[in-house]
Amino acid sequence: MSEIVFANPQDDEMVLNMGPHHPSTHGVLRFVIHTDGEVIRKAYPDVGYLHRSIEKIGERCTYPGYMPYTDRVDYLAAMFANEVWAAACEKLMDIGVPKRAQYLRVISCELNRIASHMISLGAMAMDVGAVTPFPYALREREFINDFIEELCGARLTYNYHRIGGVSFDMPAGWREKVLAWIDHFLPTMDEFDRLITNNEIYVRRLANVAVITAEEAVSHGLVGPNLRASGFDWDLRRDRAYSVYPELEFEVPLGRGARGTVGDCWDRFWVRVEECRQSAKLVRQALQKIDEHPEGDVQGELPRKMRPTGEAYVRIESARGDMGCYVVGDGKDECYRARFRTGSFNSLAVIEDKSEGLYIADLVAFIASLDIVAPEIDR
Repeated sequence: MSEIVFANPQDDEMVLNMGPHHPSTHGVLRFVIHTDGEVIRKAYPDVGYLHRSIEKIGERCTYPGYMPYTDRVDYLAAMFANEVWAAACEKLMDIGVPKRAQYLRVISCELNRIASHMISLGAMAMDVGAVTPFPYALREREFINDFIEELCGARLTYNYHRIGGVSFDMPAGWREKVLAWIDHFLPTMDEFDRLITNNEIYVRRLANVAVITAEEAVSHGLVGPNLRASGFDWDLRRDRAYSVYPELEFEVPLGRGARGTVGDCWDRFWVRVEECRQSAKLVRQALQKIDEHPEGDVQGELPRKMRPTGEAYVRIESARGDMGCYVVGDGKDECYRARFRTGSFNSLAVIEDKSEGLYIADLVAFIASLDIVAPEIDR
């Protein structure tokens, strides 16, 4: 990112602060905006307001004791941070995960993906001026929160995954309730499309705005829905398959410029809508296939002492894309180094390059379309 340069007072350019406490920045973020009237000349991201030393804390906790802290890496998709930490430790210590536990990981993560996208979609619509879709999205998210609360006792910071498996099996009757909800959810997403996705006013606000080509997305290191919305076909669940994803069938939605240009704000919205449908189908398949392991364990065999040496790096497909965890062990109860790679920092960086020429109102839509979460930036 370029150094923030304030305008010459003699120039006609205005310098405005957007944030750090602004409802459209989706977290404690600040943008220094240089404008010529309503037209943006440059928008400089200014980060660091939410630094909590999460990675340093990892060097002061035992390997299993660090799991609750990983929830704070991305509080809207905490299940993925749980999984990537557990998977990195399992790779470092050569620990196996029972099949039933792997299915429970997929089920919990895909439910969390839908919950995260519901916040993103509802908030983006509200940022642009459509208030009604947000309660629709929150209603479905509350169903998921109830399910996950029954599964692990928490609704936001889950602490559900464990090194070698998960903490709890499904409670009695839980599987049937989730399957019934999926039968309700898929038609609801069709209604959501009629309400907002294909709403003519909404489409006109987002189509052809802040277009990111596939080449630009790759060069900026974008991942997840932001990368796929630009037409680049890449999903770790399929292309670097892990857990039990090879046993499940799903499609990878790609931006196709149906309402404007490939890689615009509308494509980034639409891709997340489609991902919700695919995640619901994945949950249904996993709940059906888990019956093949009815009496399976949910926790693998662990070493008596977790004092590994060496290093490991693991990547998973989080709600915001490629989430990686790098862990180094030096033979102690605590790791020598813990490091997370998340998608929001690179998504934030692209704003500076693509903001020139946008209206201020378009910048609000652009930020929302990238689904940036501040804790993923400041660790």
